[in-house]
Amino acid sequence: MSSAKIKYLLASQSPRRAELMKYITDEFEILPSDCDETVPDGIEPEEIPELLAARKALSVSRLKKNRLVIGCDTVVIIDGVILGKPHTPDRAISMLKTLSGRTHTVVSGVCICYKGKTMSFSQKTLVSFYELFEEEIRDYVQSCKPLDKAGAYGIQDKGGLFVREISGDYYNIVGLPVARLKREIDKLVSICERE
Repeated sequence: MSSAKIKYLLASQSPRRAELMKYITDEFEILPSDCDETVPDGIEPEEIPELLAARKALSVSRLKKNRLVIGCDTVVIIDGVILGKPHTPDRAISMLKTLSGRTHTVVSGVCICYKGKTMSFSQKTLVSFYELFEEEIRDYVQSCKPLDKAGAYGIQDKGGLFVREISGDYYNIVGLPVARLKREIDKLVSICERE
């Protein structure tokens, strides 16, 4: 496969996704999408990341037609409710209290656009937390500043100390399911090269 000639573009401003992209290629550009992220009523929480990933990838691919564009969106879901980015310390504390001692689902939606074709998928990972103490929650929020992380934690930082068990792809929790993404890219490139 001639994937070395492919020009990759990550439609994300997440530094974590940019780091994970390096597992697939060292040569890629970053162009965050400015697409509308409002979601119509009636969409199931687990479907939202793939919908938003497609919007991101498609909006950027219209600007950069000669690139393989990757869009991604990750959410934390518990009790059928999405815990997005907290944006404030109080909201982060509240989210972590909700996750304490329980299992939640991390869903990443990914969309790949290349040569006029689109491929999308969702990846789910179950994450179980230990019971958390109020003091450790407050210390974590103050020291790690998880305000830009879905669910108010980063498994790759001290938030990993909260995790009792995971079932599924670790990198999905970080924000980009790279193993599956690599395989889906290879499939899409193969389809495009046959045409």
